[in-house]
Amino acid sequence: MSEVALEQAVSAPDRAAPTARPSTARVWLSAARPATLAASFAPVIAGTALAQKDGGAQWLPAFSALAGAVLIQLGTNLHNDAADHERGADGPERLGPPRATALGWLDRATVRRAAVLAFALALVPGAYLGLVGGWPILVLGIVSIACGVLYTGGPFPLAYVGLGEVFVIAFFGVAAVAGTHLVQRGVLSKEAVLVGVAMGLVASAILAVNNLRDRVGDARANKRTLVVRLGERFARVEHAVCLLLPFAIFTGLYLQSTWTGWLAPLVALPLAVRELALVRTKDGRALNPHLGGAARVELALALLLAVGVAIA
Repeated sequence: MSEVALEQAVSAPDRAAPTARPSTARVWLSAARPATLAASFAPVIAGTALAQKDGGAQWLPAFSALAGAVLIQLGTNLHNDAADHERGADGPERLGPPRATALGWLDRATVRRAAVLAFALALVPGAYLGLVGGWPILVLGIVSIACGVLYTGGPFPLAYVGLGEVFVIAFFGVAAVAGTHLVQRGVLSKEAVLVGVAMGLVASAILAVNNLRDRVGDARANKRTLVVRLGERFARVEHAVCLLLPFAIFTGLYLQSTWTGWLAPLVALPLAVRELALVRTKDGRALNPHLGGAARVELALALLLAVGVAIA
């Protein structure tokens, strides 16, 4: 879709937008953005699989890491729901899934209080993980929460200056996978860091689809994502790189060590190629289902790595 056509679509009345308020449960579910939550499940699964490979998983730290990751992701999503509306990025003409604050289903103060609650609850498993893994893990958790707030908040919001992908790769990739492995095995693993980069890249593919769809509205709201700065073609290349480069990382890990478990994630390559082909021909609201598509690729990589550990 051309930029002019997409701008006309954004400017036109959004007949697809819901007019009636759903049930309270559905309203909060939309604010939580469940399609993106695989970005918190997958790295913990991958880190736990690597811990099992390296001597044995520790299940209480693993479940605590999962709880912390999900709560931080939830808090980030809720805070974004309020902050994007406040900054004008989520208006009534948005092309993406419904946003509770933008549609008036929830007021900003209520959503922000829910975000604070999610972040506060994340401190509970975080405190336990700090006892297990030491003060670096506790600091990592606190920094993750701070960046979840600063993603769309504060005077220098990361998503508004083109640093969203850096945040996702660093915290929902490297920190999540390597941190999960660290609290279970007590060492910082080079393999866990590389797997973290792979997971973070696929999570960034979710962001690439989101920013590609919203580029016109984001530009109006002065949300200077990489797509706004560098254009539609860059977004499609970025999406392809984020989906395909992780398979090169797993192949490289196999060639370096010949451990056959590294080959298991390659089974997800057709799923990634299919997702890439579908996104290549779509724009605007038609991209909405592909937020979940990239998330499914990430979850498949993590689960297949776990299968590889079990088999190898």
